Amino acid sequence: MSPQLLGLLVGSGFGTAFVLANAGEPVPGPLGIALRVAAILCLVAVIVTGFRTDRRGDPDGAAPADRERPAWFGPKFGLVVVAEFALIFGGIAVLRALDAPEECNVAWIALIVGLHFVALAPIWKRAAIAVPGAALTVLGVAGMVMAAMSRTDWIPFVSGTLSGVVLLAGSLYGAARR
Repeated sequence: MSPQLLGLLVGSGFGTAFVLANAGEPVPGPLGIALRVAAILCLVAVIVTGFRTDRRGDPDGAAPADRERPAWFGPKFGLVVVAEFALIFGGIAVLRALDAPEECNVAWIALIVGLHFVALAPIWKRAAIAVPGAALTVLGVAGMVMAAMSRTDWIPFVSGTLSGVVLLAGSLYGAARR
């Protein structure tokens, strides 16, 4: 399995989890069900498309242009992921200590995951991953602003469900483009 496919599978898996966990109230029931079904179908499409295109690549799983790129999972990647986990869990602990509404957690996660993609774009020399990264960052900030305005009811949809949709759309685009 190529590193690109692994990244698409991780992105679509987390995108599906975001949608499944956050497409509930206040979203109307039928819309929540439709979003969850669409997320699962999109995940399946990424898996099928990704594996079909992955098999067509070089025996080592890398396209010629990828041989010129730095190691996908090298030390810089590790540093970004360690920082991401520290910021997610440390930030949630701070939010809890500040008695922030629980809905802020999903906004904080979206914000940090978005920044993680933005940080990885220059490391992987893939400017395209900065696009969903910027979108997730904006959705995370939007959720935090909503919390500051005491509008917590829609934070799971804005920062959670929509972030999942962004991850799924980006993963499906990436799988189809390969």
